[in-house]
Amino acid sequence: MNNLVRSPERRSQPGFRRNLRCGIGGLAAALVCGLTPWLTAQTPHSDTLRLADAIQVAIQANPMLQAAREGVVAAEERIGPAGALPDPQISGQLMNRAPPSFSFTSNLMTQNQLGVMQTIPFPGKQGAARNAAEHNAAAASADADEQTRMLASEVRMHYFDVAYADRALDVMRQTRGLLREFLDVSTTMYAVGSAVQQDVLRAQIEVGRMAEEITRMTQDRLAMAARLDALLGRDATAAVPPLELPEPAGELPAPDSLVARALKGRPALRAGAERVAAAEASLSGARRELFPDLQLGWAYNWSFSLKNSQNFMFAVNLPIFAPWRQLPMRREAAAMRDMSRAELLNLRNETVAKIIETRARAEQDRNLARLYQTSIVPQARTAVQASLASYRVGRLSFMELIDNQMTVNRYETETYRLVADYQQALGELEALVGGPVED
Repeated sequence: MNNLVRSPERRSQPGFRRNLRCGIGGLAAALVCGLTPWLTAQTPHSDTLRLADAIQVAIQANPMLQAAREGVVAAEERIGPAGALPDPQISGQLMNRAPPSFSFTSNLMTQNQLGVMQTIPFPGKQGAARNAAEHNAAAASADADEQTRMLASEVRMHYFDVAYADRALDVMRQTRGLLREFLDVSTTMYAVGSAVQQDVLRAQIEVGRMAEEITRMTQDRLAMAARLDALLGRDATAAVPPLELPEPAGELPAPDSLVARALKGRPALRAGAERVAAAEASLSGARRELFPDLQLGWAYNWSFSLKNSQNFMFAVNLPIFAPWRQLPMRREAAAMRDMSRAELLNLRNETVAKIIETRARAEQDRNLARLYQTSIVPQARTAVQASLASYRVGRLSFMELIDNQMTVNRYETETYRLVADYQQALGELEALVGGPVED
């Protein structure tokens, strides 16, 4: 720039002006060739990390999902003990022993006894406890399925955050390259007296601002990749290869269809229903606590001076403290049942609302992305090309040329953001309904 400003004789040379016009024409050609549609389908790289593969890795490696599976095993192991009889009791007695020797033949009344006792719960108590344990195990299994779906949705969210960041960085770097070419043009035009110094300064500022945006997005990408690595069970500093960002492929089913599928197949709702059934079984068992359990026993007595004999025994517990023990247990079980019912109803309402809200967001993102792709972005690129041509002949200020180019940058990155948001919303819907939702 300094050489151009200090060489007025060079500015007056016809060859220099011809080169200037060729440079501006080359920039226009770069705009036409370089600003190709960003959202056309691209052939994936051989090292692309596909979404399905990322989800499978997370399902196999995620420790919280492994903990949920172990919880299912633990819940299933509680079923057997819940329905089993109490352990029998074996007792022994040494009766009528005279101290201090406690001899076996200290007197004629000396006897030895060995007995066994078995408690038999009132009919229905064991069955209720076993039913409650079975429903709780089924609820734990459904919770593990729900956690698997939510993990897949979370992986999908961070996956497309990183994919968006990669494409936004590509757009920003392309824009920075064009701004640098604008800077070269404005510098050259200023050197020949066809532009003012303010144009050069504005171009320098915009190049610096774009470098700042690239720095910010690069750091955001590192953070997003670290979160994705954590879900995949990898070191947070592991490099994340290129990722997919597919276009919206089909139409979304009607809200009623999605709601019906979710109410029928969402594991969280199934788990809630199982907990209600478990609470019902616990309440049934609590109602039987007022009925006494039966204890049966048998004992064998032998002595060195008396005839051997047998004893048969039975006992029942008397619920005389029912107002302080059994009845509060019954009220607690009823309250737990009502709580489970209320939680299930709330979960159903939340599921319906979440599906409608998420579907509406996905529709909005898809429609806006298509609008940007087919109308807004092409028009904005055309405006930049027209602005450059007008700037060459002095009919447009450099400020407007820069503003038009930054508008293209904003629209292109926003298009990628809309596509990524759509894919994330699609993942949430798939987690809620339990399968693909695009027709």
